[in-house]
Amino acid sequence: MLNCIAVDDENLALDLIEDNIQKVPFLNLVKRCKNPFEAMEVLQNQEIDLIFLDIQMPGITGVQFLQSMTKSPMVIFVTAYKQYALEGFNLNVIDYLLKPIDFERFLKAVNKAAELHGLKHKAVANESINEFKNSTIFVNADYALVKIKTDEIDYVEGLKDYVKINLNSSNKPIVTRMTMKAIEEKLPTSEFFRVHKSFIVSLDKIESVRNLKIKIGNAQIPISESYSEEFFKMIGQ
Repeated sequence: MLNCIAVDDENLALDLIEDNIQKVPFLNLVKRCKNPFEAMEVLQNQEIDLIFLDIQMPGITGVQFLQSMTKSPMVIFVTAYKQYALEGFNLNVIDYLLKPIDFERFLKAVNKAAELHGLKHKAVANESINEFKNSTIFVNADYALVKIKTDEIDYVEGLKDYVKINLNSSNKPIVTRMTMKAIEEKLPTSEFFRVHKSFIVSLDKIESVRNLKIKIGNAQIPISESYSEEFFKMIGQ
């Protein structure tokens, strides 16, 4: 879990950041701050891992605030001005988000922060990081991030701009807007294999293979010729 604060002089901007934070299971918003001075007080009294920091604020800018700290948490700049990107890079901020913030872009930034946090705290967080990476994935569905245990996935089916994640027969499938390539990258390669441009299967859930079709439960999943050679090598045939 990453404890974070949002620093911005605009209530609407704080509302949007808070809404995005609430959708991400590993983020915990400790406080909304209207200026850097409020943020300083929080940092003195609590352990904060991540700051969402506006740049253009009255009194002291986000850049000046960051430069004033001898040791700072991870920082993601949130601003309407593209020209500060280079300055953010020079200050070693995690990422640079332009307003209005797209949620997928926000998620990419906080995932980067989570990975860096994991590297810095590997000894403490190793067990939880491995569980997060190896046994669960998160997808965006029904306006929220949904956690899925990979051992509950039977197969994934591509539907144009969406993918349908078919779970164990007792669970309802989950449909999410993403590409097959994106979902393939999320799944452990030792457990899942792409057998068709539109299908990824759980190797553990395969019941039988016959006439280039895989049986998983009541589903008959085709194996395309372009994937068949690698697939049969994978299962040792």
